[in-house]
Amino acid sequence: MSAETKSPLRIPPMIQKTEKQPASAERREVLETNPWHMAMQQLDRAGTKMNMEPLVLERLRHCKRILTVSVPVRMDDGTLRVFEGYRIQHNLDRGPAKGGIRFHPQVSLDEVKALAFWMTMKCSVVNLPYGGAKGGIICDPKKMSIGELERMTRRYTSEISILIGPDKDIPAPDVNTNEQIMGWIMDTYSMTIGYSCPGVVTGKPIDVGGSLGRREATGRGVFYVTRELACARGFDLRKAPVAIQGFGNVGSNAAKVFAEHGCKVVGISDVGGGLYDPKGLDIDEIMLYRAKNDTIADYPKAEHVAADKFVELPCEILVPAAMENTITAENAPRVKAKYIVEGANGPTTNEADRVLNQRGVVVVPDILANAGGVTVSYFEWVQDIQSFFWSEKEINARLQDIIVKAFREVEEVAQREKVDLRLAAFMVGLTRLAKAVRIRGTFP
Repeated sequence: MSAETKSPLRIPPMIQKTEKQPASAERREVLETNPWHMAMQQLDRAGTKMNMEPLVLERLRHCKRILTVSVPVRMDDGTLRVFEGYRIQHNLDRGPAKGGIRFHPQVSLDEVKALAFWMTMKCSVVNLPYGGAKGGIICDPKKMSIGELERMTRRYTSEISILIGPDKDIPAPDVNTNEQIMGWIMDTYSMTIGYSCPGVVTGKPIDVGGSLGRREATGRGVFYVTRELACARGFDLRKAPVAIQGFGNVGSNAAKVFAEHGCKVVGISDVGGGLYDPKGLDIDEIMLYRAKNDTIADYPKAEHVAADKFVELPCEILVPAAMENTITAENAPRVKAKYIVEGANGPTTNEADRVLNQRGVVVVPDILANAGGVTVSYFEWVQDIQSFFWSEKEINARLQDIIVKAFREVEEVAQREKVDLRLAAFMVGLTRLAKAVRIRGTFP
């Protein structure tokens, strides 16, 4: 044996040293911010409180279908890139699957699983005849051309077409996806089956079967929930400064609706940073500025705030409307808001939730607070099936009715059971889900 190959000690394969595991504190941090771990903790907490039978909980701990697809795309420079995409259906006991599609570099399987689970709960809380689904592609759409985005969207649609359909699974916009992308999905699916099928997707352009009011629906729903919260908890919404994290579709429309109703929006932010003015921001002016500059970070008429410090701004109402895990155990003690209304999915970690509850901060959970989007998506789906479309006034009135009824049901459970609003919302949703699971049983 040569000197190069001689080894004084060979470790048997079964006991070879593996990569160093995270220290306990690091591991706790990883688990705290893992969306699927968060979702299952929330499920277990509600199931324990309700003494829910194991059959129901075991069903909900597993996604019904998980599809991982390769999405090859010819880029503008002639090279070929292969992106990874997902479409996950969590539960179908109450109806066909419903959930958005996001394009983002941080998309992961656990994130999409959690988002699909939260969609199941959300649809149940507001009593829509849907189960939960979600989809995503790991990509950075800001670095892609329109042509590259279209080719990627169409190939992804082709790959997931075995799951989607107006009676099976109806996608919608989410982070970094919009009406045009939904239009491409609708067209690709329609070409696949040989006839136009507007009901396969919601959040489409109005000219191909979209609904009035859909673009603003999630932000409008956030306002309706906050207004009901003010009535229930006895404070004047017009005197309560509002800070909104995120200035995408949800955040910008929420800011606009709050301002239209005479509320003072003192803070807004996007990925580049935040703006703060205790006297109130001019939302219409800032939206025009963003349209010209693609960001609000350099807007000159307000104090600038670092993005990672935004949730600590002085305000009474904080609306996290960006991404998951923006309020954590680390920054929760410094949150100054008395009320948090979750415009995004999963913005508050479970550890942060405990801290906020101990401090007396009221959190309106995502599965209630941002359900306006899926509610008007449901309206769009119904309109497409009937080929009969409603006025925007009628849509907004129906949206308000559903959101107000859902909030009052959750608030009633919270007061009766003396629990926080997140647990109360899960209890409302689980009650409906459990009935469906029991009625349908297990096949075979």
